[in-house]
Amino acid sequence: MAMEDDAEKSSYIKVESSEEGTTILNSSNPATKVKMLLFRRMLVGVSDGRFFMGSFHCMDKQGNIILQDAVEYRSTRRSSPSPMEQRCLGLILIPFSCRTSCHVDCSIEEQLSLLFLPG
Repeated sequence: MAMEDDAEKSSYIKVESSEEGTTILNSSNPATKVKMLLFRRMLVGVSDGRFFMGSFHCMDKQGNIILQDAVEYRSTRRSSPSPMEQRCLGLILIPFSCRTSCHVDCSIEEQLSLLFLPG
């Protein structure tokens, strides 16, 4: 599966969602958090089981995300050699209300720096 192979090759930072909006773990300023995401590869899961991978383009204050060069991954019900189907979509908007997970591609060093807890 291409999506799993891509996920194994790089690390992802989990982006948490809540009623108040979207946050990256251990970062203080919301604008700084979003700037860190710009043009990063992002994997977003939605409530119907599909996943979208694309380059993060922007987010509004309601938490809706726009991905560019997005690819949709969905499981197929039919018997086929590959359990996941993919199609290229381009620029898409993912509403906050539909989002179930969100992961950002980054290096191990960036992941460790974001997870560092000042003592």
